Amino acid sequence: MGVVAAVMALAKLPRGRAAAVADVHAASPALAELPARLRELGFLDGEEVEVLATGLSGGPLAVRVGETTFALRIREAECVTVRAVHS
Repeated sequence: MGVVAAVMALAKLPRGRAAAVADVHAASPALAELPARLRELGFLDGEEVEVLATGLSGGPLAVRVGETTFALRIREAECVTVRAVHS
């Protein structure tokens, strides 16, 4: 597997590549409460994350964070910034 760009949105992470959570932020004012919810789910700084599958036509992503798998909408995945994990 190749190397992930230094920092990118989780929504842009190629399927099957591991990365680490770098930041969780509100991508827009309408999503102001989302970062706290994502952190409660385990999207914490340094936690390993991987996109397992992508939905059709911009549908949800199946994402593993730690030992748990979640379905995230693209707008939610854009609130999570990740950095490369060297394997």
